Amino acid sequence: MAIATVNPATGVTEKTFEAHDEQEIERRIALAEAATRGMRTTSFEERGQWMSAAADLLEADVEEVARIMTLEMGKPLAQARSEALKCAKGMRFYAEHAAEFLADEPLENPSSVNASSAYSVYQPLGVVLAVMPWNFPMWQVVRFAAPALMAGNSGLLKHASNVPQTALYLDTLFMRGGFPEGAFSTLLVGSQAIAAVIQDSRVKAVTLTGSEPAGREVAANAGSQIKKAVLELGGSDPFIVMPSADIDKAVDVAVTARVQNNGQSCIAGKRFIVHADVYDRFAALFAEKLSALVVGDPMDDATQVGPLATESGRDELAELVEDAKLHGATILAGGSAPDRAGWFYNPTLIADLHDGMRLVMEEAFGPVASLYRVESREQALEIANQTTFGLSSAVWTTDAVDEQYFVDALDAGAVFINGMTISYPELPFGGIKASGYGRELAAAGIREFCNLKTVWKG
Repeated sequence: MAIATVNPATGVTEKTFEAHDEQEIERRIALAEAATRGMRTTSFEERGQWMSAAADLLEADVEEVARIMTLEMGKPLAQARSEALKCAKGMRFYAEHAAEFLADEPLENPSSVNASSAYSVYQPLGVVLAVMPWNFPMWQVVRFAAPALMAGNSGLLKHASNVPQTALYLDTLFMRGGFPEGAFSTLLVGSQAIAAVIQDSRVKAVTLTGSEPAGREVAANAGSQIKKAVLELGGSDPFIVMPSADIDKAVDVAVTARVQNNGQSCIAGKRFIVHADVYDRFAALFAEKLSALVVGDPMDDATQVGPLATESGRDELAELVEDAKLHGATILAGGSAPDRAGWFYNPTLIADLHDGMRLVMEEAFGPVASLYRVESREQALEIANQTTFGLSSAVWTTDAVDEQYFVDALDAGAVFINGMTISYPELPFGGIKASGYGRELAAAGIREFCNLKTVWKG
């Protein structure tokens, strides 16, 4: 795959880039290793000052950064601005809380282990490689980089090949804030170069956000070297609506949950599982509001849904919809690509699904919502848990018994009650089953790439 900025709203290649050769890859890995040795001698306070300064720079650059993201992957410009500002918030969160999250943990009763004192310490692993996707091209990187650097690690970024300008902006951001050269850098390479980087003895761990096949490959490579890996993979998140829900609010949030980022989000609500008592009303409102969305130029602030990031992604989405149609699904809204340049797909709502359709088990990475009618919470749970994914979920109910039932029984890394799934710096993020393992964000995220060392003193 070429390393290039291809405008998804037009299909025009705006800029191409030469991949780093073996010598440049070696130079950057060596710099990263040197930087992490130096970072171990710095304090949380010093690293926090650098991280906060980098956040200030990002906020000052927000318009430039937002336009780059929109140009490269097509998200509406307003959402790109919000993403950049969220990154600055996440950076400040770790600047302020890293020392607390990684503080020494004393054993209250050391005599129980025949010691005069005993405690645990968190120490950085070293160089951490991040393999990141294009859908949230800033946030996906920062939510790894901010905790990793604040812990004293250095970071190497292999970004998706269709967002090279975003990757190159990130390449210098942390050094501009004060971090030493090599503490964070971009490897401008294709996916074929990643196995060798993972296997390099100077690289101590790897984190990947991406597809299930990519996760399997990265995990296998890391496992062959006995290296720590964190994987955040696909999702087909259920959005369950029970009879006690506020239907008007649930529909409004459902629309946002499905089409935010042009529908290209692992944690988007994708399967809308609605109780029969409120199904007809929910379905009618949902179809109406999806059909009313403005699809167009993502640089236009009036646009609500832009293009998919890649032509292949648009085509794969269309194939899922056509397969569902062929097998008897009902299209309640959309169901086709508009007749225009670029990789657009109309917001779509599909009902009358059954297990013979690919859409039931595969992730629809675009503005396509699947709608299910259920007669009970047990049936809702069965449908919610039937896929191989287990990233997040949403449940709409004001019934305390229903709420606890789903919190206890959903196969997911998170359950959001009466809201849509959002990643917050303050909350752990990650999935189970084929959605991956490990956690990002909060205290759990910064501890993933640390050595938890026990100290015993007689």
